[in-house]
Amino acid sequence: MGDAVLELSGVTKRYGDFLAVDRVTFAAPKGKILGLLGPNGAGKTSTLRMILGISPPSEGKVAVFGRQPGRSVQRRIGYLPEERGLYRRMTARDTVVYFAKLKGLWSAKAHQRADELLDELGLGHVKDRRIEALSKGMAQKVQLITAIAHEPELVILDEPFSGLDPINQNELEAAIRRLANAGTTVLFSTHTMSHAERLCDRFVILVKGRKAFDGTLGEARAAIPRTVKLESPSDLGFLSAVKGVTKVNPPVEGSTHWDVILAPGADPQTVLAACFEQGVKLTLFDTSPPSLHEVFVTLAGSDVGDVEP
Repeated sequence: MGDAVLELSGVTKRYGDFLAVDRVTFAAPKGKILGLLGPNGAGKTSTLRMILGISPPSEGKVAVFGRQPGRSVQRRIGYLPEERGLYRRMTARDTVVYFAKLKGLWSAKAHQRADELLDELGLGHVKDRRIEALSKGMAQKVQLITAIAHEPELVILDEPFSGLDPINQNELEAAIRRLANAGTTVLFSTHTMSHAERLCDRFVILVKGRKAFDGTLGEARAAIPRTVKLESPSDLGFLSAVKGVTKVNPPVEGSTHWDVILAPGADPQTVLAACFEQGVKLTLFDTSPPSLHEVFVTLAGSDVGDVEP
């Protein structure tokens, strides 16, 4: 990928006899949002640590801005770790200024950026409060600001939505979109598919340390068989004999719809026509594309772990 800010080539990470990441290859294009998806234990955090230069790969190569991770590229990266940590007795403004100066900003610029970003994320009214006096959502937004105050070209976020209420999740999503719209490359890991589906230009799905998918949402949907959802008071098992249908799954516990799995290229209208020919009454005929969560479940099989819709 010619415009890639980040490239991994055959990257493997072992901790003793444990294989955490297994020959993973992907690239993050400039100015795009890339989601690194998978359950806990899939290798997401190990991958991020190799990208940041915290932990070297056992095999393979990581290139950030065309260079090996380390001091030469540190100031061009912003990082929000999964394990949050701020100085609790420091004010929100002083916290942002402190981290911005650590990343090389002059004092005046650091104060300017702190005020701008605190206002942008709705925290201007609490900028002089200590971290210990802020809500969890407010503190998490302060920590995000510390990761982006120095205007990095690559922002890496490890489970950024963990523990946030829906309002703060929405505000964080908006902040991530603004970063990408300004030309920043964003890489974030998550086990919540809905955030990734709304935000990401591309996805990398990890399952047990291996890459199960790498591409766009459209490509992800095309990678799995198409499913038609039907509801009817009648038994729809006869649809298994319809041309283009590969499988018919009856309703599972807690559901009322049948899943009709189609062969690649099959037309869902043939299923509808077969129901009409049989005089079957339908209360639902849904040909909507699968959600990212449905794609993940199909690709991961039984290894979905704690992944959320």
